[in-house]
Amino acid sequence: MDRIEELETALTIPCAQADHIRVDDARRLTGPGLLWDRPGAVMDIFFDDIPANRVTELWEHHARRVLDALGWRDEGLTHRVFSGGVNLAISAPMDQLYSAIFAAQMAWHFCAAELLDAEPGDFDRMIADVKGVMAKEANPPLIALIKAAAERGVDILCDDDEISIGHGIGSRTWPCDALPAPEEVDWDALHNVPVAFITGTNGKTTTTRLLEAIARASGKVAGLTSTEFVRVGDDILDRGDYSGPGGARMLLRDQRLEIACLEAARGGILRRGLPTKAATAAVVTNVANDHLGQYGVNTVPELAQAKFAVHRTLAKDGILALNADDDFVRAEAETTQANIWWFSLDAQNDKISSARARGDCCAYLHGDSIVFFDGAEEQEVLPVGEVPLTIGGVASYNILNALAALCLARAMGISFEAIRTGLASFKPDARDNPGRCNEFAYNGARVFVDFAHNPHSILAVCEALSELPAKRRFIMLSHAGDRSDQDINDVTTTALNFKPDVIVAAELEGYLRGRELGEIPTLIEQAAAAHGFSADQIQRAASPSRAATQILEQVAPGDIALLLMLSERDEVLRLLEP
Repeated sequence: MDRIEELETALTIPCAQADHIRVDDARRLTGPGLLWDRPGAVMDIFFDDIPANRVTELWEHHARRVLDALGWRDEGLTHRVFSGGVNLAISAPMDQLYSAIFAAQMAWHFCAAELLDAEPGDFDRMIADVKGVMAKEANPPLIALIKAAAERGVDILCDDDEISIGHGIGSRTWPCDALPAPEEVDWDALHNVPVAFITGTNGKTTTTRLLEAIARASGKVAGLTSTEFVRVGDDILDRGDYSGPGGARMLLRDQRLEIACLEAARGGILRRGLPTKAATAAVVTNVANDHLGQYGVNTVPELAQAKFAVHRTLAKDGILALNADDDFVRAEAETTQANIWWFSLDAQNDKISSARARGDCCAYLHGDSIVFFDGAEEQEVLPVGEVPLTIGGVASYNILNALAALCLARAMGISFEAIRTGLASFKPDARDNPGRCNEFAYNGARVFVDFAHNPHSILAVCEALSELPAKRRFIMLSHAGDRSDQDINDVTTTALNFKPDVIVAAELEGYLRGRELGEIPTLIEQAAAAHGFSADQIQRAASPSRAATQILEQVAPGDIALLLMLSERDEVLRLLEP
């Protein structure tokens, strides 16, 4: 067994004795995140019947002791208490993040030993072993470049394989094991480009795509990251979920890029943090119940804390655009000192009124027009009816997305002319905004396909489409098996805001996740029946594509159908192709 293996084994001994303490694997933090804006390592500790302040006091003592013994006296430590546990973190030099994991585990080892009245390992031997890891990991040229870039106000992006300085057309990238000395770098050729982070529970993908369309309309080479791909101009660099820091670095290193639109999902923020502290702008579209229960984020207010990590990415003069109509966003805004631009569907919203009184920029709906206030006067941007994304103004959630994109675009220096062009040309179809309320004509009926999956997004879509006139309304529903019975009831009930005449409950055989076939359609039927739907209004289908086929066989001119898709999306879209 080598020294690293010995260290790993030693670090597990106290925790292995506990049946009421659970420790998740420590992970590296590469940039700003939920806890702070520093690189380092974080551990999630879960426990019952232990006072949280006892744990954090031990952490303050032992983590400081470890950091000092390693020679990291300038590094810090922090913690966050949540229901049922704590996050514990230390900061570390950027070239020592694997070592930071061992350092954090060592600090926790001594905390756990005290909590469990267990015999800890040999402190000096462990420190020597961690220092051995540090010596192997050290990269002095990287630290020199980080210092030189900071002195020149240019961003530097780091990962395991490559280091880049600047963004896009102003960037240069080198392998980690072949870095130049600072005096060998052509600093005059390196600079940052406008960068925006887009996060929120719902609307972030649409806002990211819309902002990119506006940036394109300005004549710049724009790029985006998303849960589907990374794209620069018309070139898709790679497909997959790239809403984390890896996708952002891939985009920001492309030397064609002039403006970056970065979707930032909860998972990436919590797992690794965000990749830069040089962003021009960021937005939180909204915060609602979704994906709770991971990394100590168990409530919607805690989720708001996670989403607000984007404010830590902002450069000194960066802008944080916030939804003034969202209570959780409003509450969390009280904790940040960022320069906030509010947006709202209500010109009389108190945040909008206060912003105008202070001479702060803001955006809002005034009558039937989207308006931007520049701190001195109003600028009417476009009537809502001329923004296709809003479906004639009934999709209020997309009006909010348009207001968010407007704020980001202005913060990035994009002209009103380009903003108008982008808003007017971006369509809710499978080309511009795939999966987000895409409309198709079929047998004289209007058919909408949407990937909404949580109550907040489903309510927004269903309420919007309920405003459209229709002879009959059809809806397709399906749910993954890992939702509780109550969740399935709640989401089904929410979907009834569409005011359907016919409901088709689709089986998701690939997403049963422990349930039996037929169980989820039965729960959908029960929820609908409890709200007055008769048996002849509720149908079943063996799959989403079969459910879509059943609906398409029934629709007639003047009808509206809403297909809420969780799987078999491509098959359904092919059914609707002209």
